[in-house]
Amino acid sequence: MPRRPLRVPGAPEAPLRTALTALRARLGTPEGFPPAVLAEADRAVAAPAPPGIDATDVPFLTIDPPGSADLDQALHLSRTATGYRVRYAIADVAGFVVPGGAVDAEAQRRVTTLYFPDERVPLHPPSLGEGAASLLPGRVRPAVLWTIDLDADGRKLVADVRRALVRSRAALDYAGVQRQLDAGTAEEPLALLETVGRLRARLEVERGGISLDVPEQEIVRHDHTYRPTYRVPLPAESWNAQISLLTGMTAAELMLMYGTGVLRTLPAAPDGAVGRLRRTAHALHIEWPHHVSYAALIRSLDPHLPRHAAFLQECTTLLRGAGYTVFRDGDLPAAATHAAVAVPYAHCTAPLRRLADRYASELCLAAGAGQAPPEWVLAALDTLPARMRDGSRRAAAVERGSVDIVEAMVLADRVGDLFDGCVVDVEEHRPTVGTVRLADPAVVGRIEDERGEPLPLGERLRVRLTHADPLAPHVRFTPA
Repeated sequence: MPRRPLRVPGAPEAPLRTALTALRARLGTPEGFPPAVLAEADRAVAAPAPPGIDATDVPFLTIDPPGSADLDQALHLSRTATGYRVRYAIADVAGFVVPGGAVDAEAQRRVTTLYFPDERVPLHPPSLGEGAASLLPGRVRPAVLWTIDLDADGRKLVADVRRALVRSRAALDYAGVQRQLDAGTAEEPLALLETVGRLRARLEVERGGISLDVPEQEIVRHDHTYRPTYRVPLPAESWNAQISLLTGMTAAELMLMYGTGVLRTLPAAPDGAVGRLRRTAHALHIEWPHHVSYAALIRSLDPHLPRHAAFLQECTTLLRGAGYTVFRDGDLPAAATHAAVAVPYAHCTAPLRRLADRYASELCLAAGAGQAPPEWVLAALDTLPARMRDGSRRAAAVERGSVDIVEAMVLADRVGDLFDGCVVDVEEHRPTVGTVRLADPAVVGRIEDERGEPLPLGERLRVRLTHADPLAPHVRFTPA
């Protein structure tokens, strides 16, 4: 199932610290920033690039996990005579980074921010990523400002992008936003998040887009130790994600019209994969009529039900293979669509944490102004997809390795114990091997029936823990 970056508050215990240190060494994770990078970042903070228009009168707000300091996006929603206006301000990282300089070279090496349970390894030096470039509340900041007008049904009418000075009025978190929306106490700019989010989600259904709503894992402190739990994303998170998707779709459309750009693409799933998924649905006793699309089916499922959760886990196999596609001088790519979004799409809303977004923003600014893109952007385009692929693989390895370590630590003294679980995945060619999700603690691990019996996909069963070692971090189970 999808797993989120894990953050463990407080100092980690010795076994966890030792295992995470080994993981960082194995993955070659950067340790701190070289002095030249820090010095150049400090100079950039003192003399940022000239800003664009003054939009500091717009009461922007940010919505992020609690404690976040690297704030990439700020939004403001309002009504218009014909529908709605979305203003989405994105941190203007390029205004602080000298092309080819020390900060740029270090970002090319890091590619993405990495999230470990005990620390975050940022893409940019803190003076930028958590300081001068971050859209912190009450601070005037340079931004790439998108203004997108929607009709009454949430469809895009016109869009504009330009550099601007902005000032966020409030830094909110998802739980607080959800409480305000549920209580009806949110002021209109925030209350419209639900209105516009629902409209955009309806359009996602219409175009055949896919959003998998599967419980995520997170680690919390409990009685001086750590405990994994399952967390179902809040509706406010999906509504906020729709604003980001809207911006990414608009950016892709603009770059395609201009003829030069970088897209986030995902090929359609091959027929064989869809056929396998239909067989899985049948095995799980999930009715899937042939006239019902894959996207429509997953929206009808409840991730809290074991059989449905198992099927949603299998659905993630159709979303693999995403990458970055560049094009230039009007030579448009043959495959420009992101299959899950169901239209062309670009990553452009997280430049503090993802390298490619800085380039996408610059390309959109150039296209919006009818100008040629900066030479430093064009020079990097051809190597950007491979760089992002390698960086994304390392980020995935960090997340996967961190989860494995924390799970093994939680269960290290319980080898031989019995647990209640549900088989959420079975290997196609080895039906005795698969993945089990425990009810408590919230652990997802490998299971193998040593007797040679096929695993019961989607079924609850008692399992026995056979292996859990934080220094060799994989948990293993067998049917009891």
